[in-house]
Amino acid sequence: MDITNIRQIEPFITKDGSEIRELLAYRNSGVQNQSLAEARIPVGGATMEHYHSKTEEIYYITDGRGRMIIDQEQCEVRSGDAIAILPGQVHQLFNIGDETLHLLCCCSPSYEHQDTIITEINQA
Repeated sequence: MDITNIRQIEPFITKDGSEIRELLAYRNSGVQNQSLAEARIPVGGATMEHYHSKTEEIYYITDGRGRMIIDQEQCEVRSGDAIAILPGQVHQLFNIGDETLHLLCCCSPSYEHQDTIITEINQA
């Protein structure tokens, strides 16, 4: 039985600059085809604009407010919102609230640094 607790997981910084805690993935469990992580973006912070060539993602906002950009389309997101990000879609998430933005990120296949491609254009 694989059970992890977020309070016992050391955070690390992903290639796009996000601080994440990988809850379940092949690195720490029997899960082989996906991963689940919690990401945190500080007030005024943002991920770097990027895309994944293989991985599809689901972001689920658990706390805070943000501005999500996917392929130049923008939308405000908040606690309770789920966002689908398909392979190849350029995306970036900004914290526009007054508290840390928390989200769950489900990746299939599992998150890998080498599948994160940082784009040259950064949006503000």
